[in-house]
Amino acid sequence: MSFIETRGNDGVRAKEVEFSYAILNPIASHGGLYIPKELPALGEEFMSSHIDKNYKELAFDILSTFNVDIDAEDLNEALNLYDKFDDENNPAPVVKVKDDLFVNEQYHGPTRAFKDMALQPFGSVLSSIAKKRGEKYLILAATSGDTGPAALNTFKNKEGIQVACLYPNGGTSDVQRLQMVTEDGKNLKVLGINGNFDDAQNALKRLLDSDTFKATLAEKGINLSAANSVNFGRIIFQIVYHFWSYLELLRQNEVKMGEKIYLVVPSGNFGNALGGYYARKMGLPIEKILITSNENNILTSWINEGSYNLNDKELIMTKSPAMDILKSSNIERIMFDMFGADRTRALMEDLNTKNEFQLTASEMAQIQEIFSATYSDDTYGKQTIKKYLDSGYLMEPHTATCIKAYEDLKEKNLKCVIYSTAEWTKFSPTVLNALKEDNISYSDKEALDKISNDFDAKVPEQIQELFSADIIHNTIIDIEDLEKEIVNFI
Repeated sequence: MSFIETRGNDGVRAKEVEFSYAILNPIASHGGLYIPKELPALGEEFMSSHIDKNYKELAFDILSTFNVDIDAEDLNEALNLYDKFDDENNPAPVVKVKDDLFVNEQYHGPTRAFKDMALQPFGSVLSSIAKKRGEKYLILAATSGDTGPAALNTFKNKEGIQVACLYPNGGTSDVQRLQMVTEDGKNLKVLGINGNFDDAQNALKRLLDSDTFKATLAEKGINLSAANSVNFGRIIFQIVYHFWSYLELLRQNEVKMGEKIYLVVPSGNFGNALGGYYARKMGLPIEKILITSNENNILTSWINEGSYNLNDKELIMTKSPAMDILKSSNIERIMFDMFGADRTRALMEDLNTKNEFQLTASEMAQIQEIFSATYSDDTYGKQTIKKYLDSGYLMEPHTATCIKAYEDLKEKNLKCVIYSTAEWTKFSPTVLNALKEDNISYSDKEALDKISNDFDAKVPEQIQELFSADIIHNTIIDIEDLEKEIVNFI
């Protein structure tokens, strides 16, 4: 299958590329992104044939329908990394919470967050391609908290791979920060930046598109790629778990084949939602994708009003920090699919030069046919965490925002799957504030111990070990010093 570009071709790059090229070189012409030229159709026959298959088999077969130019042996090796999850056959269990409400728990991997679902196999695939080509790569990752640990984990000590990971200093939970700064792989560099996630992501995109930076790397025989969801190698693995959700509902006799469902996705960079959008286009019976945000509700404005306006808008630091994002990369792929390359390029140029763009009424109608959106604040989130634990289900702040969409946006009496993108252990102080209905500033260690003892909640060993691990990375920099730091590292 060929991949094409969201902003059209510049006459220099190839007009169509293979999957391997797209994941090794994620930034396309005019600063755009790569997308599949077409999507495979996976209807009821495909679904029926996978009722009795495990997650790895489903993933292999979905990627095979894309005709990716990855050897079957390398793909199977990558998918075998799901064996490191809590249940190798069911890495993303779907748990019933109410008669019409189910949670796809995406946090059962090595770093206890949903980024493992895509980054574990993606890292293996990218590394195998680089090794076969005899090439060396610098992988850049910008994180709001979960991409970083997952990227560092999957690329640790991989031959021919170096990783530079950027995180906003003070903008992650303690556990997320410890997961990064204690990683001891010799090929890893973790940098805290004085700024927010958007600053980190913008810096990453500038470096990916910088001819001078790439020339500096080339002098050292190093190529450049990225682990963020600008890379379609992440997105293709994020399509799989939406099909898994539906198969799980079928197995649990909660839906009949062809019966539509709602998906609810807590959204920052929109990769998880984009995976659901592609799954819907490929044939999954999805009524609508309900998007939830926190107080940084730029996606709500985009979906509900057709407006993406960053002028006079400042990032708000919330208790759901993975969604503390104002520039959402993957809406570009949605707009290309709906409006084409010329219009997408014009919209993205408006965003880059004017800090805003406005969709037409007909364009907004196209978006709203697939997506509905809402947002909640920290108070709602904490109240929801307590309410649901009182009913027997423990969730963290990002998952709690999904309940707002479940309560407010469902228009039909259909089953609803919400995506729990992190384990409660990643945000334990906020969870403890919610459960105790106080505003005391707990340390992560104190909150983990208290919740574990008082609410009989298990803390995984990989989280417990963080607090006695050595700090390897303690560099905090200003964004303008980033290129120099990375060049020194390589």
